[in-house]
Amino acid sequence: MILRRVLAALCAVAALGGVQVISATPAAAAPRILYYDASQAQEFVSVVHQGAQIWNARVTNVRLEPVPAGRTPNIRVTADNGWPRTISSSLGNGRWIMGRQAVNQGYYQPRIAAHEFGHILGLPDRRTGLCADLMSGSSAPVSCTNPNPNSREASTVNSNFATSVTVAPQVYAWQ
Repeated sequence: MILRRVLAALCAVAALGGVQVISATPAAAAPRILYYDASQAQEFVSVVHQGAQIWNARVTNVRLEPVPAGRTPNIRVTADNGWPRTISSSLGNGRWIMGRQAVNQGYYQPRIAAHEFGHILGLPDRRTGLCADLMSGSSAPVSCTNPNPNSREASTVNSNFATSVTVAPQVYAWQ
């Protein structure tokens, strides 16, 4: 307690003398913002927004936001009749397709959206078959309605965006 008071007094004296004092506690870095464009996601626009919100609620070093007018998106989302898939150009950049084939087979749409965003955020498929693993994709049963990344997946994404980690371009398919 006395040491804190002495340090505070020294900092005050130093500041009066024009000396800049640097805090020993590092400031929290602002999260990296990734902008996504869901305008071509057809009937899945709200599900795309839900997938982004799922990640935003679970990670701190990156945020997924709808692209504002006049800005180029990092991520483009479209829809087609095939399987969901992601084509990443680098960490945080690329496009993903909400494929109706998985939806028609009964896979949970928010899980698909969060899974595909997971690829853009640097996560590979992990075919564990476990519903608790978001990145298990279609290896989890159709009855799985868990759209949330587990703690390991969220931690990996936070680590990916804590530094300038590079991830090679990849193509991922839901199947």
